[in-house]
Amino acid sequence: MKFSLLPVAFVISCSVFAQPVTLNVVSPDFNNVKVNPATTVKNQAMTGTCWCFSTTSLVESEAIRTNQKSLDLSEMFTVRNIYLEKAKNYVLRVGKAQFGEGGLGHDMIRAIATYGAEPESVYSGLVNGEKTFNHQAMVSKLQAYLDSVIKVQPVKADWIPGYTAILDEYMGAAPGEFEYEGKKYTPLTFAKDVVHFNMNDYVSITSFTHQPYYSSFILQVPDNFANGSFYNLPVKDMIDVVANAVKNGYTVSWDADVSNNGFRQDKGLALYLDPAQKYKSADLTPDTQEQPWSVETRQHLYENLTTQDDHLMHLTGYEESKSGKKFFLVKNSWGSVGPFGGYINVSESYFAINTISVVVPKAALSKEVLAKLQIQ
Repeated sequence: MKFSLLPVAFVISCSVFAQPVTLNVVSPDFNNVKVNPATTVKNQAMTGTCWCFSTTSLVESEAIRTNQKSLDLSEMFTVRNIYLEKAKNYVLRVGKAQFGEGGLGHDMIRAIATYGAEPESVYSGLVNGEKTFNHQAMVSKLQAYLDSVIKVQPVKADWIPGYTAILDEYMGAAPGEFEYEGKKYTPLTFAKDVVHFNMNDYVSITSFTHQPYYSSFILQVPDNFANGSFYNLPVKDMIDVVANAVKNGYTVSWDADVSNNGFRQDKGLALYLDPAQKYKSADLTPDTQEQPWSVETRQHLYENLTTQDDHLMHLTGYEESKSGKKFFLVKNSWGSVGPFGGYINVSESYFAINTISVVVPKAALSKEVLAKLQIQ
């Protein structure tokens, strides 16, 4: 993710241990149409793990919605498991594969299904009294180790223990069994019995014209190292799916480009602004005039690599400005930055032009959409 490290200067002092609570964010410049429960804003700090923070938050919101249970799940337990998956992929592809901190929402979903989950209280991923995350040195060391592994072929069969030793050094070893609220669990039994997690409850959706609509395809972005498939909908349909989901009490993991001048976390606004103009944050309001968007412009910006999968966040609400403009309320993972405590208000126009993909609870999809996508 290009911008995974950008916000660190703003959020490095924020706590990553806030207890999960149900938030009802009210932005004074907006009329809330629907704001759904979410757990506390966290801080990914010096890591490119927004994909895990955003989708973990989605799963936590689903636990609130379905079980009325507020959970604080360990992002770093999932991150650790995905680092191992990336390593195996990198070795098998002889280094001709994406390796680094980035990922997509489906990686988190697949990780819980495969490896289970652990509460934050059991595994924080911090060692030696650290208070914030910083994976830069670790990732560099992991990369160097993998490059040394593939340099000598045939590759030695026992390379994985050396790799996991690096993870243990920087993140700590994850327990195979633990106690939670007086009961013993493994990660898999915790995911099943406490989180009530089922990977089939989630659907990944995108919208691009170079592939046929209402089918699935492997999304061509660098962080799709797992070659995951996404259902392809027309942009308007994708927007309607997300808006209807939120209005009906669901939340959504959102993958988008945030590198443009319209994304202003310090202002709590994301607007589709003219890239040729300079805008002062102080002058921006929810009703600032935005550029018209089109499917053609969206596709062009994707194909010329302007729109990339910079950052994933958790979309939790739907709002309108005082003049009636439509916005999504989005929970970021940069700590309590900006006027809304880490949340940002994303205009529908910004969403339309900058969205790469979304992860939506399947239960939020209408019968018509399920039928079009041939999802059972």
